[in-house]
Amino acid sequence: MASFHSSSACYLFFMTIIFSWFGSDLVDGVAYTVPRAHAPTVYHPSAWTLAHATFYGDESASSTMGGACGYGNLMTNGYGTNTAALSSTIFSNGYACGQCYQIKCVQSPWCSTGIATVTATNLCPPNWSQDSNNGGWCNPPRTHFDMAKPAFMQIAQWKAGIVPVMYRRVPCVRKGGLRFSFQGNGYWLLVYVMNVGGAGDIQSMWVKGTKTAWISMSHNWGASYQAFATLHGQALSFRLSSYTTKQTITAYNVAPANWNLGLTYEANANFH
Repeated sequence: MASFHSSSACYLFFMTIIFSWFGSDLVDGVAYTVPRAHAPTVYHPSAWTLAHATFYGDESASSTMGGACGYGNLMTNGYGTNTAALSSTIFSNGYACGQCYQIKCVQSPWCSTGIATVTATNLCPPNWSQDSNNGGWCNPPRTHFDMAKPAFMQIAQWKAGIVPVMYRRVPCVRKGGLRFSFQGNGYWLLVYVMNVGGAGDIQSMWVKGTKTAWISMSHNWGASYQAFATLHGQALSFRLSSYTTKQTITAYNVAPANWNLGLTYEANANFH
């Protein structure tokens, strides 16, 4: 019997340690855990690295709207025309959506002296029918930026077509909090996460209604996450982890109990 009590004490001590590191909710007597919010993390620029850049669309950047990240109208959603499509080498299956880069033209007579700061909003897919050095610019393993034309014209003359560039990751400076655009139906909530500060990207996401435990959301595509749950009639909170920094933050009461699909809700929280 003494051995049993000793084992129980060890178990309780171990579980206390676990729950001190992770938040937990009990559903039908089972504990479900999600990471607690971390101390604030400030994302710092990376080193400069060599790549190449082209452009797509015209000066209006109308053809860059939408895109593989699912941000929709880039103008109304705050991204403007300083955007780029990334080759799959750095697109990372959509986890790079929202990341910010500084790009400058180098080693070309077509270069300007400007530096463009762009947000990753789209994928530049491979074109295997063309050589990687002659049209298939986004073929792996190339690191390539297909920029919106207004952004490209900040670093080079558009007649160049393609130029060598130096690029680096930089913090995304955003006004206001995270924005959550709701899609789906009564049994499936699909959320597009926008206006992400700091490293700009999301790796994991959870949702909590006023009547539920924390529910893990799966990555759908681009910057969207989904939960197969009935959440209508509940105020919703979200917990998110950065893909780059792994920092976790919580945005409480983002959407009121009478939230609707097709609307976008802004939180008070954001990464830095």
